[in-house]
This record gives sequence, C-alpha cells and structure tokens, in this order.
Amino acid sequence: MTGKALLNVLVKNGFRVLRRKGSHVFVESPDGLRGTAIPLHGNEDLGKGLLKSILNDLELTVEELQRML
Repeated sequence: MTGKALLNVLVKNGFRVLRRKGSHVFVESPDGLRGTAIPLHGNEDLGKGLLKSILNDLELTVEELQRML
C-alpha cells in the first residue's frame, strides 16, 4: 500500500490532515487524540514495519484497516 492510498482511506474514514511538511502528511484521528505522519514518496509502497508503526500510532489493527478499504 502506498502512502497516498493509505492517506485516502484514512481521510474517507474521518481522519483529518493537520499539515504537510515536505513529503510527509500529518493526520489526526476524528477524536483528536491520536496522530501520526504518513510519508508520500511517489508510488513507493510503505514497508511492512512502517505500516504497522503507523497503525499502532493511530491505534488501528490490520483488520480495521481492511474493513475501511
């Protein structure tokens, strides 16, 4: 999954973009309690560990992300 695809899924599910800095976008959960940075590096897929880290920051499981798709 690319950073852009992940960002689109999160935004469609209520997350909001706080700011952009370079090639990174900072997002916040709908309740405003969780947030993280998502790298947007062209069409490059996010690494397995990086994706897991982003999901942990947002307190989401892989299954929850799959349901969002």
